[in-house]
Amino acid sequence: MSSPSSCKVLIVDDSAVVRQMLTEILSRDPGIEVVGSAADPLLARDKIKRLNPDVMTLDVEMPRMDGLAFLENVMRLRPMPVVMISSLTERGADTTLQALALGAVDFVSKPKLDVASGLQAYADEIIAKVKAAAKARVRPLARTGAPRVGLDTALPSPPALRFRTTDRLIAIGASAGGTEALRVVLEQMPADAPAIVLTQHIPAGFSRAFAERLDRHSAMAVREASDGEAILPGHAYLPPGGQHMRVIRDGARWRCRIDDGPAVNRHKPAVDVLFRSVAQSAGGNAVGAILTGMGDDGARGLLEMAQAGAPTLVQDEATSVVWGMPGAAMRLGAAKEALPLERIAQRLLDLAAAIA
Repeated sequence: MSSPSSCKVLIVDDSAVVRQMLTEILSRDPGIEVVGSAADPLLARDKIKRLNPDVMTLDVEMPRMDGLAFLENVMRLRPMPVVMISSLTERGADTTLQALALGAVDFVSKPKLDVASGLQAYADEIIAKVKAAAKARVRPLARTGAPRVGLDTALPSPPALRFRTTDRLIAIGASAGGTEALRVVLEQMPADAPAIVLTQHIPAGFSRAFAERLDRHSAMAVREASDGEAILPGHAYLPPGGQHMRVIRDGARWRCRIDDGPAVNRHKPAVDVLFRSVAQSAGGNAVGAILTGMGDDGARGLLEMAQAGAPTLVQDEATSVVWGMPGAAMRLGAAKEALPLERIAQRLLDLAAAIA
């Protein structure tokens, strides 16, 4: 029997083993009630109407109807928080990023081999992501066209020579909801914006597809960073998935330092690792921002950036999918400004331009 406050979950997966495992894992938490499961989207559609779940877990690759097509229908007709269960393959990565673009809140990667024990290893993460999804803000899907930045797209031209020095750096951290939030921010950046260093919680197999996706949407050059690489204006750098990224000082320039150290705040890459290095290496020449995300990773690092003289801000609660990380930073006093997502890019540019 569910308690009034428990979150009702529908599991949609074509594998009976996965449905069974997810049911067992989620049912361990007293705050979750698994109200049903379905082997394909057509069965799921009936169960959504009948059981009215708060959250749905959805396998990306499904029979009878493609998981993405089903997700698109759901987000248009009956928007609800969806956590994707995706395979850790190159194709799985691309499909998962498309799912997040369609409005899925988060995803859990399914191991390729020995799914049963593999899912058990992810049990805490699965429970945490489903519970966070239940509190997420989900908007109906608006149909959008192709990426806004094309060869014939006129981009906003910033004042001439405004960002000619390399001596400014923008650092951004994000988690749940962040793959789309980062796209929105980078889409608004001019080709000669200050260098941007990014950390998004994402598994190892997903980072290259993610960097390529962001690169297609931005006038900046977005790339997966390599160890020792110089940090240049007009470029945005993401750590390779499953590794930390730091910024180090090398004479008059900054470089990326990629390392395989232990997880921090249960994350690798961790936002705190990046922000702390920026506080130490760039101080008041940097600007820091935390976008939507679950948990509190990045809050202490953003505070260290602020204490080192960097202007800082967070995404506001109304436009965040999950206001965990930004909220934690505000409570800590790490940022005084909370802005809607669509205003963050311009504010970061203004703050960078104002650095003496």
